[in-house]
Amino acid sequence: MSDWGAVFVSVMLFILLMPGLLIQIPGRGRFIEFTNFQTSGVSILVHSLIYFTLICIFLLAIGVHMYIG
Repeated sequence: MSDWGAVFVSVMLFILLMPGLLIQIPGRGRFIEFTNFQTSGVSILVHSLIYFTLICIFLLAIGVHMYIG
């Protein structure tokens, strides 16, 4: 059996934290903007740090595991 927990968590966080898709921190006009479909270098950096932090929490600290089969 293979463990699909890391794959599932990674894909879901990537979709949810894609800058400009659902939320953008920092935005162009405000600190937080929703669904503006634009991005900047600073926003990419902030979102990648949030992604790394959440991946570490879910996979290392909590230990999410999903077994299919």
